[in-house]
Parts: sequence; C-alpha cells; structure tokens
Amino acid sequence: MSKSHHHDGSKDDRGPSHRLLRVGENIRHALSDILARGEIRDPSLAGVSVTVTEVRCSPDLKNATIYVMPLGGVHEKEVVDGLNRCHKYIRGQLSHMVRMKYMPNLIFTSDSSFGEADHIEQLLHSPHVAQDLARTEKCEEENDQNFKDESA
Repeated sequence: MSKSHHHDGSKDDRGPSHRLLRVGENIRHALSDILARGEIRDPSLAGVSVTVTEVRCSPDLKNATIYVMPLGGVHEKEVVDGLNRCHKYIRGQLSHMVRMKYMPNLIFTSDSSFGEADHIEQLLHSPHVAQDLARTEKCEEENDQNFKDESA
C-alpha cells in the first residue's frame, strides 16, 4: 500500500526532501571548491569570482539547477554561459568529489534573488512607503497614549 493517503494528482506541497537538500548542499560545496581553484579554462570565467548561492536537484536526481552570481553582478550572462559551456568538465570534477551513484546533469542559471532584494529595498525607501510608515507610527503612538490614559 502507498504511503500517500490521497491520489488526486496534485503536486506535493511539502517541498524538497531532506535527501534532496543534502545532495544539493554537497554539490554546492564541491562546486565552490572547483570554482575557487580556478581550474575552469573559459575566457568568460577568467579572473571572475563566482558565488554558488543554491543547488536544487530534481526529485529523481537526474538534473541539478545551480544558481550562481558573479561578484558584483558584472558580466552575469557571460559567466552563466561560460559555466554552461563547461558543464561536462565540471560534472566530471564533481563526480570525483561527491559520492553519488549518478551525478546529475548540471544546468547553470543566474540567481535573481539579489535583484529582488534590491528592488524591495528601493520600495521600502520610496516616498510612498515612508509616508505610510510615518502614518502607522503616528497611529501606534496615539494608541499607546490612549491606553496609558485609560489605565490611569
């Protein structure tokens, strides 16, 4: 009998399993070591520090999406293209460092979370949000003053 109690065809909302997260972290650490050593000979990667922010493995461990960001965000597309050109070499190096029966296919992509964080920061410092925050603080102060008056 299956462990699942219902079979409605909907996607499981629990997220990745502990095993997938552990495999992703092992690949991320090994890949960071490979990139730090500078063994990859691609012109777009020469002299560029690359941060591996996350590795997401597919449930069957056949594919791994690797989120990277060059230091300072400069030449982002060229760096990602260079890593995708060298994915077979990198996969071979990873197979020596990470103990797995089958090494997943590597797909490098740019990490957009840095851009999203900058956008949120800009929104928080915009005049409209600052105006709303000032209004909220004023209301809180009035509520605190009314509470003190009632309890006295």
